[in-house]
Amino acid sequence: MPEYRDFVPRQGFQPTLALSPDAATVAYSSNAAGGRFDLWVVPVAGGEPRRLTELANQAVRQVAWAPDGKSLVFTADREGDEQYRLYRIGLEAQEPTEISTGPDCQRILATSPFDTGGRYLTYAANDRDATVQDILVRDLTDDSERRFVPPPGVVFEPAGISPDGRWLLTAGFRSNMHVAAYLIDLRDTTAEPQCVTAAHGNGLFEPGPWMPDSSGFYLRTNLWGEFIALARYRLDDGTLEPVSRHQWDVEGIEAAEDTLVWSVNVDGRSTLHTRQGDAVQPLPDIPPGVINALALTPGADPIVLLLDTATRPTEIAVLDTTSGFRYLTDARPPALHVINPVEPEPVVYPASAGRSVHALLYRPHTPGPHPVLLSIHGGPEAQERPTYSRSGLYQHLLDRGIAIFAPNIAGSTGYGATHQKLIYRNWGGYDLDDLDHATRYLRSAPDLDGDRIAVMGGSYGGFAALSCLARLPYPWAAGVSLCGPTNLVTLARSCPPTWKHFVSVVLGDPDTDADYLTQRSPITYADAITAPLFVLQGARDPRVPRAESDQLVTRLRDRGVDVRYEVFEDEGHGFTNRKNELRAYEEIAQFLRGHLLAAST
Repeated sequence: MPEYRDFVPRQGFQPTLALSPDAATVAYSSNAAGGRFDLWVVPVAGGEPRRLTELANQAVRQVAWAPDGKSLVFTADREGDEQYRLYRIGLEAQEPTEISTGPDCQRILATSPFDTGGRYLTYAANDRDATVQDILVRDLTDDSERRFVPPPGVVFEPAGISPDGRWLLTAGFRSNMHVAAYLIDLRDTTAEPQCVTAAHGNGLFEPGPWMPDSSGFYLRTNLWGEFIALARYRLDDGTLEPVSRHQWDVEGIEAAEDTLVWSVNVDGRSTLHTRQGDAVQPLPDIPPGVINALALTPGADPIVLLLDTATRPTEIAVLDTTSGFRYLTDARPPALHVINPVEPEPVVYPASAGRSVHALLYRPHTPGPHPVLLSIHGGPEAQERPTYSRSGLYQHLLDRGIAIFAPNIAGSTGYGATHQKLIYRNWGGYDLDDLDHATRYLRSAPDLDGDRIAVMGGSYGGFAALSCLARLPYPWAAGVSLCGPTNLVTLARSCPPTWKHFVSVVLGDPDTDADYLTQRSPITYADAITAPLFVLQGARDPRVPRAESDQLVTRLRDRGVDVRYEVFEDEGHGFTNRKNELRAYEEIAQFLRGHLLAAST
């Protein structure tokens, strides 16, 4: 019988992808060697990948080609601290050169960071003020910089410079659902950022790529309803017009010359669309899964994808309109060559107030009734989707006869703005009620064992899992929390400085809302937790302080609750070290098998 490590992908990828200007080479971040995320390149035609960096205790997070195709820029942080520095490396260089200056801080490359000539590099940083994320445009010929400061309460993330070099386009975030588009006239040395979408309201106006003639840009917007549409903004008159509207969210946009490519999230699965000029073009089919990154260049053939599916881990793939779809990498682990992996089935279950919740149910191939893992995604503004989840943990548990139920509860993306906003200043409210209904659904399903249900989640999902154990009256078999917040007051106070306004909108203000945040915190109900619990925590976590997990574990152990606690000294919020990640999931697998399968033997 395969063990957990037999299900582990041969390599993992960061969600970043870049196609060289001549469309011959793909650059990406992989942990294929040494267990840390380095910069790699591979020919689009196929061939042996080549590792460009060997970083010590760092992880490559974003990648972009210089317009001449001779070098790349990338960001990297150290041991998950989310303090990103900027580097540049030539294709034949031995070591990268750091191009960032000043203190450690959050640095984020623009979606398209270079101007067409490659002279200017655009990125965001909070180096001037830890609470403010400015935009910087660096002249790489003399290392001079222009800085643009956002309005109060706005977090800037740059999109890119227009093809004619005049305009800098940037997103201004107040929350995930309140994003405006700003323009800066780079030819005017006194220019200030101007919001160009304010006349259309305060919804989502997230800018994407420029139109090839610099007359406007594409963007994602919910201006016309619950779901996110693809639209076009015209500079001459400030009008917005829909390009493509669906009953699901547009999730990604890329453009090159007159070719436009976008993906749509259809109940969790990515579907790809393209048009040249005004003519819609057919595309070959791709396997059902999730597109985590998308890249193309002028000519737009091929399209390169970072594709993740439930039955095959994340891979780089190439989509060619003439030759079809093909994988460029092969990260499949040994187990997938000898077992039949499980595809999830979509489920809709009833919730309170006449609402419904979409979920994914993974059923083992063996006869039931099966014990169940209730798995809760992070975010909370995220979505459970059909992917090769948690480095093979799902498929391993399924192979051992454990079903998995993954709901998209209140706050999840993908099911309309109203559903997503239910979480705002209401953590542990509608979301926990949806988890209550999920548990009732599982306990009534004839092929599932309602007396053997465990709950697991990471980050926000860890908070939700702990809330289930503490506040829902069910005989939980076990629980797992990965870097899960236990105290919402502490979480709000210790968030990254640039997130403070965002956190106030989505979670609450730790000064004015302390009573409410305390009332919704799992630590408040710690004495009600009786199920065996496994807590995992990064010592360098910049979002969820280790002290939160320490406090919860001490409280539970003082009462004699069975608690396993693992602290990873060289990790932050999640895993960047492959060795740590695999040890964590292997131990989680053992813990869940021990508590979910023991009762059936």
